Amino acid sequence: MKLYDHPVMIRNGRPEAAEEKDKDGYRKTLTYKILDKHDDHRDKDLLHIRFDSLTSHDITYVNIIQSARASGIEEFDLPYVLTNCHNSLCAVGGTINEDDHRFALSACRKYGGIYVPPHYAVIHSYNREMMTGCGKMILGSDSHTRYGALGTMGIGEGGGELTKQLVGRTYDIPYPKVVLVYVHGKVRNGIGPHDVALDLIAHTYDNGFVKNAVMEFAGEGIHGLSQDFRNGIDVMTTEATCLSSIWETDDKTKEYYEIHGRADDYHELKVEDGACYDCCIDLDLSEVESMIALPMHPSLAVSINELKGRPEYYLKKAEEKIAGQVKGDVKIDLLSKIDKEGNIRADQAVIAGCSGGIYENICAAAAILKGRHIGNGSLRLSVYPDSLPVSQQLISKGIVSDLIEAGAIYREAFCGPCFGAGDVPANGELSIRHTTRNFPNREGSKPNEGQLALVALMDARSIAATVANDGILTAATDLDLNIEIEPSAFNKNIYAERVYNGYGKARKDEELIYGPNIKDWPAIPELKDNLLIKIVSHIDDPVTTTDELIPSGETSSFRSNPLRLAEFTLSRRDPDYVRKAKEVQNMKEIPLSDMLMENGLSTDVQMGSAIYANKPGDGSAREQAASCQRVLGGLANFALEYATKRYRSNCINWGILPFICEDKELFKEGNWVYVKDIRKAITDDLPVSAYILNEDGITQTKLSLGQLTAEEKKILLDGCLINYYRKERERNAVS
Repeated sequence: MKLYDHPVMIRNGRPEAAEEKDKDGYRKTLTYKILDKHDDHRDKDLLHIRFDSLTSHDITYVNIIQSARASGIEEFDLPYVLTNCHNSLCAVGGTINEDDHRFALSACRKYGGIYVPPHYAVIHSYNREMMTGCGKMILGSDSHTRYGALGTMGIGEGGGELTKQLVGRTYDIPYPKVVLVYVHGKVRNGIGPHDVALDLIAHTYDNGFVKNAVMEFAGEGIHGLSQDFRNGIDVMTTEATCLSSIWETDDKTKEYYEIHGRADDYHELKVEDGACYDCCIDLDLSEVESMIALPMHPSLAVSINELKGRPEYYLKKAEEKIAGQVKGDVKIDLLSKIDKEGNIRADQAVIAGCSGGIYENICAAAAILKGRHIGNGSLRLSVYPDSLPVSQQLISKGIVSDLIEAGAIYREAFCGPCFGAGDVPANGELSIRHTTRNFPNREGSKPNEGQLALVALMDARSIAATVANDGILTAATDLDLNIEIEPSAFNKNIYAERVYNGYGKARKDEELIYGPNIKDWPAIPELKDNLLIKIVSHIDDPVTTTDELIPSGETSSFRSNPLRLAEFTLSRRDPDYVRKAKEVQNMKEIPLSDMLMENGLSTDVQMGSAIYANKPGDGSAREQAASCQRVLGGLANFALEYATKRYRSNCINWGILPFICEDKELFKEGNWVYVKDIRKAITDDLPVSAYILNEDGITQTKLSLGQLTAEEKKILLDGCLINYYRKERERNAVS
């Protein structure tokens, strides 16, 4: 794989270096054409996008609907799909999870939504099967909202952006950078989509090559890949931190739509000659090897055989990285996974979710395992299909029987292993998984309680090869494979009989059905002129994930209760954060008032707390990573940069000022930050004047909020998105 960090132009179907980015050529990209179709063209420099449909799952949809209700919504005026694939373990949290599902169904009846019952499909599989269309755009409150291989631009954002769409507003962004991924060559036997994806992420994550860009896949190599294979690569583009993705389409894409009874949703997408891109990734599929992403990030990928050749070197490096990421009294011992013969042994294996649980992956794994058995030791394998229609096909073709005979556990459509709510490994175990992420603690362990489990990402084919080899790490390319997979079919009646489709049929008199854990958002104040903010947590890790800001797993049961969920904020990274934030929130007197007055600074201030992190926000789109801070009195974040656009947007939509600073040493825990005339700075795009206060004295510094749209300014000034919409209604009523 090669990266070319300069403009390229398509000539005769191939990329050539260009001296500069050609504006007319940019307009020939698939990306531009789709964005232009969805833009309202009110601004030549800023896109204002309306999507074709929305989607959320049961970790996010209650808060989004509650926000939309508070903003005055009466009906969903575009299709909104609510799936139940995250909080579907209804034995966790009492009645809480099923209460949320019942609330969602009542909301779909009242407002005209689409309700997919628990265990029927994971969010992205349902959208692939039923909602995509060539040239369409889908916005989801999940970071892996990626349907580019089906000709649909999917974008994952926090709930605030979906609320905007529900109340008739737009998604406002500058024209994004477009990166050509030129695909050629042919994959070798044993290579699967996760191998390609992990290799791609390893080459692009650390250097930010595609950060907040659109990855546009083109080239003859695409045509040699099945549609399932393409979908499996595409969903993982999120881990490269791009904004979205789009692919050329062909007869295989057309066949997919025909099989799913939606032939009219297909049309060919093909890159024009003369299309111009900001930069290019040359992806030679023939060079891709069986890959493994070591704990604790998908970008820490290396070929399996390279790892096997130098196990001590790579595992020691991984241990050192883990030690810098995980806090708690835990033993980090990856080297113990090397046996006496020098082999690396896994303890657990999982194939699941929107990346792993697709039809062809499970078929390939079953073919490798057929006639073999896992045995009765501690090694185990769990397989989760991505939808009930896929499961029916696997059952009817005998694939499930082959898996069960091999000793695998076959489960339902559920995202749990991706975020720590299913198949949590034992303490100290190494789990190999075809899932989307292996962030710290995302598999469900709790280092603060002395627990640590480790996850490595691999393709289903190499997972099956490893399981078949008694848990010894094995690349599928080392096997003599010639796997033939029967074509899949699709039984639309599975959804037709059970999915509630109320789009366009809102029943406004329908009552919402609440459970005792479903709470309204607490009141949030508007922004004052002067702020006094205490740094209550200073995180010096290279990157801070949203999973660290608000843990996944069992906390998911409390997603519909803002105050209760907030008790988990930073619980696995800084367990004392909640107490420290509440201390600031409950202060009655202005601290350091004498110092303020001595330096001519007003004591008429709004007080709150903040965290400092070098680069926060990698990972999930869920807005709770920001809202939990806010309900605890959080006013700001201070960072050198923000890992993703979606996390920065979440902060803004919840009224958290996303400050960028230059000298992190000024933002130590316990320091106070005085921000002067912030409303004027926001309104007039002025530099932000700030002062660092502590027992040693006062230091002046400069802060930036980066580029803010006109609407983002109003949201911050009003205190949060909900306040903004409420005040808009009040202002309109007066006028």
